Amino acid sequence: MTNTGNVSADPSARDVRVAVVGCGYWGKNLVRNFAELGALEALVDAHAPTVEALLAKHGGRALTFEAALADPKIDAVAIAAPAALHYTLAKRALEAGKHVFVEKPLSLEVAEAKALCALAERLDRRLMVGHLLQYHPVFLELKKLVRDGRLGRLQYVYSNRLNLGKIRREEDILWSFAPHDLSMILSLVGSEPETVEAVGGYYLHQSIADVTTTHLAFPGGERAHVFVSWLHPFKEQKLVVVGSDAMAVFDDGEAWERKLLLYPHKVEWRDNMPVPSKADAVPVTVAQDEPLKQECLHFLDCVRTGATPRTDGREGLRVLSVLARASEALRKSANGAAAAVPATPRVARDYPGAIIHESAYVDAGVDIGEGSRIWHFSHILGDVRIGRKVNIGQNVVIGPKVVIGDNVKIQNNVSVYEGVTLEDGVFCGPSCVFTNVNNPRAEIVRKSEYRQTLVKRGATIGANATIVCGHTLGEYSFIAAGAVVTNDVPAFALMAGVPARRIGWMSRAGARLGPDLICPETGARYRETDQGLLEEIA
Repeated sequence: MTNTGNVSADPSARDVRVAVVGCGYWGKNLVRNFAELGALEALVDAHAPTVEALLAKHGGRALTFEAALADPKIDAVAIAAPAALHYTLAKRALEAGKHVFVEKPLSLEVAEAKALCALAERLDRRLMVGHLLQYHPVFLELKKLVRDGRLGRLQYVYSNRLNLGKIRREEDILWSFAPHDLSMILSLVGSEPETVEAVGGYYLHQSIADVTTTHLAFPGGERAHVFVSWLHPFKEQKLVVVGSDAMAVFDDGEAWERKLLLYPHKVEWRDNMPVPSKADAVPVTVAQDEPLKQECLHFLDCVRTGATPRTDGREGLRVLSVLARASEALRKSANGAAAAVPATPRVARDYPGAIIHESAYVDAGVDIGEGSRIWHFSHILGDVRIGRKVNIGQNVVIGPKVVIGDNVKIQNNVSVYEGVTLEDGVFCGPSCVFTNVNNPRAEIVRKSEYRQTLVKRGATIGANATIVCGHTLGEYSFIAAGAVVTNDVPAFALMAGVPARRIGWMSRAGARLGPDLICPETGARYRETDQGLLEEIA
């Protein structure tokens, strides 16, 4: 009989059964939390005394990894093994049909992490990375302060994660300590850094850094640095966020009621000189809860509902990409070379078969199909899917979370925002405009109100046309230059004007149809239905 501990199990989580793989230094905490949530089914660890002690305290079954993967009662595995094993164990678990929670880092190689993300998506399995602080109530409140504009414009973020030990040999301090800090910083800024610089010290081992400082520069002008060390006289876990109107400090070493302090400091300009204006720190009240419990509960909920985890594989991949760039910069700095590593050099090796100009930026978590081309000064944000033989012109911004089909052409100066989907064969003319919110305000965040826009197969959008969000453009429809679309558009419709009205019909080949509804280019025949729509006659 499974012992769920002293905390009442959450009824919503009882239908998900978890095997914890690796029950030592950190894994025992996962065992405790999954047991308290009523989801612990099995323990996997080669050290029998550890397993026996945890079984006596929390219940469950002792299994080998192979037995856990073969057990139909087990829905998911939580991996807390050494980082070098994360990829292999997660891959085998996904292939066995299990949902996977894996402690940071997702892998030690970017290519492996990308493969895990693709595998999880193909098999429709939840893949979640243990970036614990993304579930800390204090960090979530800090993120809300930033999102709501309480700090003004975000300017600078820095994080210190310092301690004496635990010293590792399978990864350096950067990979051991920094993932949590990078995850928080990327979440606060909302984009990936343009450049990553890193320097470090090697005191206990000539090839494993014990102390590193990583500097990040972001496209919006934000800056950040991460200082990590396992050779430090005292423990410190502190995140400082500096905005134009106020500053905030998340100090995890403080008592709960003082973990988050808001400093209403400002810098005012007098006689063309910056003058600091100081104010007393204000503690921010945050309801107390255990971050790991919330993280485990979130994973169980995502497994049960099919929701995307807050720190899913793609989020883990973004953090991993920055870590990899920092490692490269660390290596260069150790050899006396230039330490800054921009985002673009990885493009050629990550997207074989695609042509991407050296001035374009491609964030982590992007899929680009073979034969696609991305030209000068364009930026592809995270979680974008671009099909095969897509041509993206100059100064184009796409994403995040946009899907683009095969054989799409996007001309210069187009922004394809989150919420927009372009099916195969869509043409977007120069400077055409998509929106994703109907009532935007600069000081009000409306990300939860994004409206979906679907541009169906073969549709054409003319130069400088505007597509107001929340509408569908039918197959092979044709939006004239400068038109403003404010309603759904039927298939094959020719739309013009402000607001756009149907002024005729277009053939699949892009020719205007006359009264006989016969395409002058191909001879294809069409007819109007009783509902006033157009259909092609087979």
